[in-house]
Amino acid sequence: MRRYGFLLLCTLALAALAAAAATVARAHSTPQIRAERAHERAVLAEVSQIGDKLQAAQDQWWNARQQLTLVNQNLQRNEYRLHVARGNLHAAQQRLMSRLYSLYVNGSPTTIEVLAGAHNLSDIIDRAEAARVLSNQDAALGTQALRFQRQLKQLKQKRVHAVARANAEKDRVAAELGQQKRLLASIHTTIGQLVAQEAARERAAKAAALARLKAEIAARAAAKKAAEEQAAQQQSTSAPTITPPPPVNIPTGSPGAGHATAASIALRYLGVPYVWGGASPSGFDCSGLVMYVYAQLGISLPHYTVAQWNASYPISSPAPGDLVFFDGLGHVGIYIGGGRFVNAPHSGSVVRIDSMSGFGSYDGARRVP
Repeated sequence: MRRYGFLLLCTLALAALAAAAATVARAHSTPQIRAERAHERAVLAEVSQIGDKLQAAQDQWWNARQQLTLVNQNLQRNEYRLHVARGNLHAAQQRLMSRLYSLYVNGSPTTIEVLAGAHNLSDIIDRAEAARVLSNQDAALGTQALRFQRQLKQLKQKRVHAVARANAEKDRVAAELGQQKRLLASIHTTIGQLVAQEAARERAAKAAALARLKAEIAARAAAKKAAEEQAAQQQSTSAPTITPPPPVNIPTGSPGAGHATAASIALRYLGVPYVWGGASPSGFDCSGLVMYVYAQLGISLPHYTVAQWNASYPISSPAPGDLVFFDGLGHVGIYIGGGRFVNAPHSGSVVRIDSMSGFGSYDGARRVP
């Protein structure tokens, strides 16, 4: 009968562990998990910043295109002005050539010749004014031709410079845009690798914890079977007057029962190293220690702090053997009295006794029924 009860206990423990592994995405909020999450948040923040830079680069590229469009529009207007200037220059050159040809054929009249042909004083004044006008026109035609030539050169230079600036700005923005896209792709790749690594690590830890628990239960079952066989053999060969040892009473789990025993059992494992997902004397995490201690009392608890909280009921003040929770149900320990509790704190530590005061954010005490 005791053998069947032990096998039933093993079956219930395996079922509870399998259910916890299947329904809980992460067993604990350990420093490693918190560090990974912080790294993930930092990478996502960097991606957001890169996205802002990418948007700014695209805006700059759009502005460069708009500026290039404006330059092209100005060049079109300047082409029209240049066309007009060329026409004016051509007309001025034609007038200048006509005037030079006239002077070459007819000769340039001197002031004496102009005045000598006059009939009266009024005619002399008219002829002098006409000569002055012709001279001024000759000078103006030459000046106008030079001005139009300079305008033509300036317009050509402006057009070349505007196109060169627009092309340089476009090339610069295109290069920056390509760099931002490559960086964003690299960040996305890093995030994918982090997520895959964390998922693989969690699967491996859960599989290892399940394997350790199975091995320990199998070892305990084998040891118990060997002990029973040895006891039966000794009983059959010994004198009939020897009475068998009294049966071991396993606590039934009624409220308040077995708490002090749970505290004393937990104290046996002081110094055992912390192992994430651990639930055996080779290594414990916080809820694994609680689950293992209560399993020795015949009480099956899940391997998850929130599930252990839900599997117990609230009490106003803890007694030895009760469960105490901290940090938003991220940590659990076994109360031993005097404001102290046994727990497996974090990676790099061991099972130890800590004071409840100042340990962390206290969530409350619960009693296993």
